Amino acid sequence: MQGEARQSPGRARGLPQPSAGEQIMRYEIRVAGHMSETLAKAFPELRHVLIHEQTLLYGPVADEGHLYGLLARFQSLGLRVVEMRQLPD
Repeated sequence: MQGEARQSPGRARGLPQPSAGEQIMRYEIRVAGHMSETLAKAFPELRHVLIHEQTLLYGPVADEGHLYGLLARFQSLGLRVVEMRQLPD
């Protein structure tokens, strides 16, 4: 990835299990500014990469509830989500 500074190995810990017939989706979430390693640990289920004036987090999202939970976590930590998109399968 161009402009890549650091990458966290991250793991899908604590990821809710999808309901029967559902498939885990993958998301990419861009946050304004560079998140510290300590702050990135608030999202253990996502990997992260620091890029020009942003942090890119990506990984599996089990369902809509998990997605809204992630967004609530960003908000509670005072992080501004710049862009969010579901990645193709």
